[in-house]
Amino acid sequence: MKKTIAIILALILTLSLAACGGNADAKTITVAASPTPHAEILKVAAEVLAKDGWTLDIKEYTDYVQPNLVVDDGELDANYFQHVPYLDTFNADNGTKLVSVAMIHYEPFGIYAGTKSAIADLSEGDKIAVPNDGSNRARALLLLEQEGIIQLKEGVGMDATDLDIVENPLNLEIFQMEAAQIANVRDSVALAVINGNYALQAGLNAGTDALAVEDAESISATTYANVLVVKEGNTNNPKIQALVKALQSEEVKNFINETYSGAVVAIF
Repeated sequence: MKKTIAIILALILTLSLAACGGNADAKTITVAASPTPHAEILKVAAEVLAKDGWTLDIKEYTDYVQPNLVVDDGELDANYFQHVPYLDTFNADNGTKLVSVAMIHYEPFGIYAGTKSAIADLSEGDKIAVPNDGSNRARALLLLEQEGIIQLKEGVGMDATDLDIVENPLNLEIFQMEAAQIANVRDSVALAVINGNYALQAGLNAGTDALAVEDAESISATTYANVLVVKEGNTNNPKIQALVKALQSEEVKNFINETYSGAVVAIF
């Protein structure tokens, strides 16, 4: 009899522990992220989630492949490290079924001083360095158009090339080169249009050093916004909805504004 009671009690304890574990798992959200700035931003979101009883488990990755694979195979609930053009290419190349559920931030392109200290100082025939690869070149040209330096064919958008320039009043030379090298040639060009990450590597901050940056509502900013990504079909999962709400909270927006000085910009 004693042995039977012991077995019953052991079963009850096992089931209770399993139930507790299940409840804990149900309130835990797992997300893959790049260390900077994504994981840093998620840590603030974790504090917001904790107020509603959620636990956010952040897994940091330094590559751009595994974060998508672990979400696609269901190992983790979501990831936060990429923009939609990269996501679309990854899905096409790998047969994954991942979708964006929310835009969180973007890292703006900036126009930086070279031999000229202001856009207004540009003169006939000056040289402006821009990236030579497709999407980055288009972003640079759209930023130059935003600032009234050139004008592009109407509606050309993210497919813009130098052949789409229809007005160039100062006959500026749009000098195309490898994006990673532009910051190094600022002393030989009038102005330089530099990616956010390469600017940071060169000790430049879009918010404090750039003469102009992409508008938060521009096609470039919205196209290249960093997004929260989940496996197709999980968009309405309560975990994901809670994470979206936390990432798009005032606490997160304030953290981004106060921490990155314009090098990272909230887009919600």
